Amino acid sequence: MKQFSLSLVFLFLGFVLFAQAPAGYYDAASGLKGRTLKTALYNIIKGQKTYPYTSNSSTDVWDILKETDRDTANADNVILLYSGRSVNAAQEYNSGKGWSREHVWAKSRGDFGTEPPAGTDVNNLRPADISVNSTRNNRWFDTCSVSVIDHGFVTGSYKSNTRWVWQPRKEVIGDVARMIFYMATRYEGQNGEPDLQIIDYLPEDKRSKEPLFAMLHTLLKWNAEDPVDNFERHRNDVVYTYQHNRNPFIDHPEYVQLIWGDPTVSGVIAHGQKTFLVYPNPVSAVLHFSGSKQSKKYLYSIRGKLLRSTESQQMQVSGLPAGIYLLLFKDKNTGKTLGRQKVIKVLR
Repeated sequence: MKQFSLSLVFLFLGFVLFAQAPAGYYDAASGLKGRTLKTALYNIIKGQKTYPYTSNSSTDVWDILKETDRDTANADNVILLYSGRSVNAAQEYNSGKGWSREHVWAKSRGDFGTEPPAGTDVNNLRPADISVNSTRNNRWFDTCSVSVIDHGFVTGSYKSNTRWVWQPRKEVIGDVARMIFYMATRYEGQNGEPDLQIIDYLPEDKRSKEPLFAMLHTLLKWNAEDPVDNFERHRNDVVYTYQHNRNPFIDHPEYVQLIWGDPTVSGVIAHGQKTFLVYPNPVSAVLHFSGSKQSKKYLYSIRGKLLRSTESQQMQVSGLPAGIYLLLFKDKNTGKTLGRQKVIKVLR
């Protein structure tokens, strides 16, 4: 009992001692917003120290998760993300009787597997029930209503039987959102890494390996509804001691709106009840669109010259010089402008 009490004291002290980012860590992001802020954060958090997914001879992801997600009421246990259950940490997978390592941004969405850096980034990994994790699969995140019950236990998480989506228990919806925002900021397609993008629609092919994750508007809502708590802050600090990078959206949740509230980053164009998405932006080769298929897209130079038009869900722009362009969405029947978007063309 004495040993248990001391463990709780040290865990509590850990929450107190590790409460914020090191001085000056975010100086390069001060006063910025939109894509400029996102780029500054990428430069701050890129190049983290990596660890193997599994190792018998050195620190691996299992070892780090035992610290990041330790149960504050029982130092021998970890808390499972989607059910909140507390289980013995040391057992690890235990031939399917223990716990699993959940990639919150599903590793198939970008096809990065379990290889460093994206596949072993602990800012994207959480302990989870093996069976519940299997049910979640690689579903995108959105509001849904079918309760997930695991061997008679009500997990608090939800799925949909008609759409390929998942809703975590309410206590961690913000945690999940901020992890997704981290991944879309940390992985920008540089140095052979995936270029991860958050979208606001559900791809038709649920098996798609494109580096896209949905749904943006729901993640923005979850970030606001479930504020950062001490468990999440402490977790961020522990990850920092290993990887030497942090999740900026835990330290500064306001960065979420500063970045994804800017349509040049999110690519979301709202018009009445209709929403369009343009991605990627900046673009080097092909622009993709989602939203109303009753629209026609027109791409203009900044001098107003029409350069491209299409009714399809993509537009080839590889032959254009680098620069800034204007994209218009128009109703293909009436010609009425439904939305507009600045597009940045880059060379790669």
